Amino acid sequence: MRIYLQTAPNADQPPRFCMLTLQQDLMDGWTLVRETGYQGRSGVVKRENFASHEAATLALANARDAQIKRGYRVTFTSGHPSP
Repeated sequence: MRIYLQTAPNADQPPRFCMLTLQQDLMDGWTLVRETGYQGRSGVVKRENFASHEAATLALANARDAQIKRGYRVTFTSGHPSP
C-alpha cells in the first residue's frame, strides 16, 4: 500500500511531501517506509519493521493521520490492506 501526502504551496518555499509505503519483507514481516521532504528535492527515508501485517497497517494509519493533522492532504493512494 502506498499513500502520498502533500502540503499546499507556499510563496516562500515549495510544498512538502510525505510518502508512506507498506512492504512485505523476505522474513514474513512488514516494513513501513516513510519518505519526507520538499517537492522536487531528495527526501529523508526512515524504515520501521513490524512482525505482523496488522501492526504495520495500524502504524501506517497512525502516520497518515499524524500528517493530516499537520496540514498535509492525501493526493494519491494505491493498493489496499488485505483483509
